[in-house]
Amino acid sequence: MVSQTLANLDRIECPYCSEVMTLSPSDHALKSLQTDLAALIEQLPTLEHGKWIQRALAVIMRLTEEEIDRLDWKILTASIEDMERAFQVFYPYRHVRKVTIFGSARLAPETPEYKLATEFARYLTQQGFMVMTGAGGGIMEAGNVGAGAEKSFGLNIELPFEQGANPFIAGDPKLINFKYFFTRKLFFLRESDAIALFPGGFGTQDEAFECLTLCQTGRSGPVPVVLVDKAGGTYWQEWDAYVRKHLVQRGLVSPEDSCLYTVTDNLDVAYEAINNFYRVYHSIRYVGDQLVMRLKLELSDADVETLNEDFSDILVKGRIEKSSALPQETPDETAELPRLLLYFNRRDTGRLYQMINTISEMGAAAPEASHPEQK
Repeated sequence: MVSQTLANLDRIECPYCSEVMTLSPSDHALKSLQTDLAALIEQLPTLEHGKWIQRALAVIMRLTEEEIDRLDWKILTASIEDMERAFQVFYPYRHVRKVTIFGSARLAPETPEYKLATEFARYLTQQGFMVMTGAGGGIMEAGNVGAGAEKSFGLNIELPFEQGANPFIAGDPKLINFKYFFTRKLFFLRESDAIALFPGGFGTQDEAFECLTLCQTGRSGPVPVVLVDKAGGTYWQEWDAYVRKHLVQRGLVSPEDSCLYTVTDNLDVAYEAINNFYRVYHSIRYVGDQLVMRLKLELSDADVETLNEDFSDILVKGRIEKSSALPQETPDETAELPRLLLYFNRRDTGRLYQMINTISEMGAAAPEASHPEQK
């Protein structure tokens, strides 16, 4: 049956009684899936990512043997479909840095915050960045307006009220409609190279704390987070005062965790926080227990010695050392970039941010580091 061509799937002969049967649309889909799976399994040993495809298929196979409900299967299927759409949309833009703009859906175009977000997005795209928003109204709409359709993404989610795609991103191929908040948030963090938060309600507060949590715990790579308010505004200043009084003073977060974000009512400060972060720093990954920090230029031996003197407290052993790409790293576009290797304690993320800022200052005059928007 599996080897039968799709062209002949509408009518098949029963192998036991020779009766000719006509297949329903659902039967067609099943036969097509059987054919595709058989072909996929044959190709697995030669596919570039075969071992991961095999693991994904194995998970689904194990679930078929478990006692899970119809709703469980619906959640699993819809989540995978959410991710499929997002992977397809983002893949062509994987080498362009993107800035996510969060903020209230309820701020009207005449408000200072809306105008500020529009100006901010416009500046970012002029520097080569692309902009991502939640595709709704208010600050999200302002981000898409400022960035323009060509440089905008919209990650939309259907809600009983408020949330429809704004007219500046509606119908665009870079608009992604998500069923679940958690898959939507996954791609906001996965694709973001910087995060800008303007004043907003529960959703904005949730996004602010989740972004900081993932950065603090190392579940997301280091990215600059800027909290932007209108000139003279106190929204984020009062938020920061709360964090310092109720979290820092009580020892619930480290004092250095305030380095994870920048509070400002000045767009020039917000721009510089993002540009400076990527002036020299490129990205990180782990090889075993060792953190590999990729840089856009090689630091001098004296600079590395300074890093060892100033940041030895974040090492569990050894020293910060220069390196080229390690053999265990998958060959990619970063293979030629210089590296720093260190055994980071994975706890003092605020100090790691301080180290990245120090590295940026060390390479501030280097012309090679003048394109922060390039991955």
